[in-house]
Amino acid sequence: METTQKHALGLDFGTESVRALLVDLNGNEVASAVSKYASGQILDQLPTGEYLPPLFALQDPQDWIDSSSSAVQEAIRNAAVPPESVIGVGVDFTSCTMLPTRSDGTPLCRIEKLQREPHAWPKLWKHHGAQQQADRLTAVAKERNENLLTRYGGVIGLEWFFPKVLEVLENSPNIYDAADVWLEAGDWFVWQLVGAPTDALPRSTCQAGYKAMWSAEDGYPSEDYLNAVHPRLGETVASKLPGKLVAPGQAAGGLCAEMAERLGLQVGTPVSSGIIDAHAGVPGVGAAAAGTLVMVMGTSSCHMLNSTAGSFVPGVAGVVKDGILPGYYGYETGQAAVGDAFDWLRSLLGHDDHSDLAQQAANLPPGAEGVTCVDWMNGCRTPLMDGELSGGFSGLKLHHRPAHLYRALLEASAFGVRWIVECLEEAGIAVNEYVATGGLPHHNPALIQIYADVLGKSICVHPSKQGPALGAAILGAIAAGTERSGFESTEQAIVAMAAPRADEPARRATIVKPDAANSRAYQAAYAEYRQLADFLSSKRTTNA
Repeated sequence: METTQKHALGLDFGTESVRALLVDLNGNEVASAVSKYASGQILDQLPTGEYLPPLFALQDPQDWIDSSSSAVQEAIRNAAVPPESVIGVGVDFTSCTMLPTRSDGTPLCRIEKLQREPHAWPKLWKHHGAQQQADRLTAVAKERNENLLTRYGGVIGLEWFFPKVLEVLENSPNIYDAADVWLEAGDWFVWQLVGAPTDALPRSTCQAGYKAMWSAEDGYPSEDYLNAVHPRLGETVASKLPGKLVAPGQAAGGLCAEMAERLGLQVGTPVSSGIIDAHAGVPGVGAAAAGTLVMVMGTSSCHMLNSTAGSFVPGVAGVVKDGILPGYYGYETGQAAVGDAFDWLRSLLGHDDHSDLAQQAANLPPGAEGVTCVDWMNGCRTPLMDGELSGGFSGLKLHHRPAHLYRALLEASAFGVRWIVECLEEAGIAVNEYVATGGLPHHNPALIQIYADVLGKSICVHPSKQGPALGAAILGAIAAGTERSGFESTEQAIVAMAAPRADEPARRATIVKPDAANSRAYQAAYAEYRQLADFLSSKRTTNA
């Protein structure tokens, strides 16, 4: 297959910044660039000065445009390749990050008279203001025996699409009324890239399936069900969700003139439908078959697994047919605070960086000398799907030092993954292999050793430090079509561009093997973790 001067571009939109990754069709990373969002996470007050209620987490959509333009231009410049060599563009995005817009795509927060309204701004994935709405959506679905619950482990998450829409409808009905379109940020950005008319704006089946309770068989939740939750919520699907559903890897359209100029690319360059950032990590690590748990580890962690079986798994964040890769049921599970929790503790303990803490923690024995932690500092995603749960430490004594707390937090993260794996296996879903990607596996090797010891399994650390961005680029190449890419299938593209290769140093994976003695020691520590988790979750139930 001829690959000379052919590249794919992956845009990876994270919580703080966007990464542009340029790769050739053999998966060689030619250049990358990162551009931080000017406003970052809007957590305390709006850029206009208004203070935000607790649990709000917002972003500025202009940052997505400005930062991606900067990152792409820098990557192209560093690669010294002509723009016409880029045959396709893929986009992954945090999810559920969503926003209201006018029919022409203008975000409501960009309309002067609405700028001071918090609900007019995009809600970041970690926005946790919609717990009551999520609880009500779940309760009504259970009362009505809605089939959709079987796809989401019996619980509707507070970070999802409809809880956030309902939050606006109930608390700022003027903003709900002003919105012509509600959509995921990833879909909004792809819409801007291709310039499609409103009735044909491309919506990702991945984002819709996992965060908006859409399925290919049943569509979005029924109007009757939504109206049973709130008498106006049912109108949302018919009147405020225009567009067409497009699977990742399928072309959403060609790059429009305005965005081509901003990015420095050719007009008409094929653009893939968007994908959830963590899900892009699956093709990004070369996982093209069933049974591999791909752990995308960053601010939070998502764990994806493709399976030939579709089963109900309590607490799973979603199981969607063809949701990650065609031909498989895609399972998503996750942990709401991982890198976020580590950084919170580092700051709380007064350390400037993680390296010293991580080294001291690595020198401690399994079990952190009696300190146990449950890491629900941002609630629990899988398996309890409760954003209001709180974390905690137990077993603290005067001889314990910061490293003990840090190790206990690392172990809590690993225990959470073990609990998730047990839930999958109890439902008959095979977990055969483990692959870690994202920044954390490379920056904190002590963490991956703890994961391996707790699981009692080897973990493959993929050589790319930017698995989601690579996965997005692969989807961009697939969207370009066989004639331009030379790839006959999705699997062929994934293996060619991302599968580790022992004979190539840049593509060689690191295999972290469990220590048998540590694995045995963790049996008791894991039991302590589960007991503390039971106590904290029962405390939440008692206080509810």
